[in-house]
Amino acid sequence: MFNSRLGCSSISFRHQDLQTALRTMGDLGFEEIDLGALPGVCNHVPYELDAAAVSVVSTEVAASGLRVRSVNGDIGDLNAVLDADSKAARERHLDALLTLTANTGAKALVLPCGALDHNPVRSLEEDLDAIAGELIHAGERAAEFGVELWTESLHFLRFCWNLERAGLLADRLAGSGIGIVMDFSHIVASGEDTLEYLERHYGRIAHVHLRDAVPGNINLGIGNGNADFAAGLRRLSGQGYTGHFSLELETRDVTHEERPAAAAKAASFISDLI
Repeated sequence: MFNSRLGCSSISFRHQDLQTALRTMGDLGFEEIDLGALPGVCNHVPYELDAAAVSVVSTEVAASGLRVRSVNGDIGDLNAVLDADSKAARERHLDALLTLTANTGAKALVLPCGALDHNPVRSLEEDLDAIAGELIHAGERAAEFGVELWTESLHFLRFCWNLERAGLLADRLAGSGIGIVMDFSHIVASGEDTLEYLERHYGRIAHVHLRDAVPGNINLGIGNGNADFAAGLRRLSGQGYTGHFSLELETRDVTHEERPAAAAKAASFISDLI
């Protein structure tokens, strides 16, 4: 029904419980999903992720018959200064998310590019060093679980919110094997140019999130903002991108009742462009 490289993030149906969201996406014709595990954004995966919770979520996903491309998670602000107990808690949460990623057959765990704050905790350079160090460590742990580690950068609401910071982080991650997740909406919301972003991250894009935006607002359905999906997807194809795409329709311009139809319409539109 839709392009085989196009999936849907469970964040698109975050108002539903996990089983209902999985059923909704399957009924719409999606065969692949990203699994949202972002506290405060999507609670399909509990933040208190103990072994029992990992087992429950893994079982529900397996029962749905849907493929999981990535788990979109969070282990806290990567530029925060932590004491020993907090570091140990972060490590436990990382291991739980990696276990979930492996158990669901996902290709990668996705982590954010820093805190939900544009201001440095220490300094710009020190915070970027800290974020890169945490991601590289997470990437090394991911390899032990047989999965990849990706980071969504740039992200309009996070520390690496613009092209400059995303580029500086990408430089620090060079050679680490960590992939970059591109999100059209965050690029547009930050006032940056999509094609310039793609030039800066040439050969580094591991996955693509699809949602529309205008400067300052990431919560628009596809076709209701300024994102030039046609030009961006053409450039990705021209750069040899062979990865997958995911609709992440955490939008505020449709009702929950309208959301399934809006997702299907967006999927058809993007499938034609891919």
